[in-house]
Amino acid sequence: MAYPGGAHPDEQSSVVTGDAVVLDLRPAGFATRMAAFIVDAVVQLAGLLAGVVLVALIGRGLDAAATAAVNLALTVLVLVGYPATMESLTRGRSLGKMALGLRVVGTDGSPERFRQALGRALTAVVEIWTLPVVALIASLIHRDGRRVGDFVAGTLVVQERAARRPDDAFAMPPHLAEWARGAELSQLSAETAAMARQYLLRFDELSEEPRYRMGVRIADLVAAAVSPPPPPGTTPPEYLAAVLAERRRREEERLARRRAAAQGGWPGAGAPADGYGYGPGGAPPQGQPGAPQQPWDRGGGYGPPPGADSSGAGRQHPFG
Repeated sequence: MAYPGGAHPDEQSSVVTGDAVVLDLRPAGFATRMAAFIVDAVVQLAGLLAGVVLVALIGRGLDAAATAAVNLALTVLVLVGYPATMESLTRGRSLGKMALGLRVVGTDGSPERFRQALGRALTAVVEIWTLPVVALIASLIHRDGRRVGDFVAGTLVVQERAARRPDDAFAMPPHLAEWARGAELSQLSAETAAMARQYLLRFDELSEEPRYRMGVRIADLVAAAVSPPPPPGTTPPEYLAAVLAERRRREEERLARRRAAAQGGWPGAGAPADGYGYGPGGAPPQGQPGAPQQPWDRGGGYGPPPGADSSGAGRQHPFG
């Protein structure tokens, strides 16, 4: 299953971290980050005030130097210890971020580590609590809303609750429906399927050469787990959409059978005629107003990158 510019199946992990995970990151908006910060600031200031009052009540017998040292330690604990510890234990979420559906991740999509959380917290003492205008300007001028602490720690605040298109947005290419029904998909992992889904979701946002290279690499990974090969002339986006649509159809059939068994009814009642949501006749609503477009409907856009050999020489699988 080799293709010029394609990937070997063993390269799956590099594609996941280098392409699929990063593509799924949606930076949090400035207003959402500000709201999360206000929640955290209220919690921190309330904790600091309570600590100062407590120290004043129980430390009446202490001298001024000891009281100042305790208050300083308390300030460091609240302003630095709270965010660093909280984000480390919850893998990137403070109370404010939990409330607003945000999370701090590494710029490569990895979970936030303690050293990153500590770096963000230490920098926040200066850029937020001492000179808040620094964090404000940095967040406003950077396209992903990163502040200085994010650059120091190598992190990014992302939106966890961002809406995603459902899997069934990828309709079955009509000419691959028969092949897909007989395809063996049991070896296809959830990670590889998620990678294919992310590629199709971001199809229009990729330039021609990365779109081509990434499509071939992901199609090679999927083809290593799916048999038999698709018909000759199938392009990677068509192939990936067919696999995802068939995988979804089979999952829905299994769910329908379980529900029917639990309710004592017959599975499949009220299901679309062809199982792919096309309705009677099994044909997609091509050309109808409001019909969703698929990557292969947009005309061209999936040829080899400039300079690539488009003659088909050396191709050992049908993606073309």
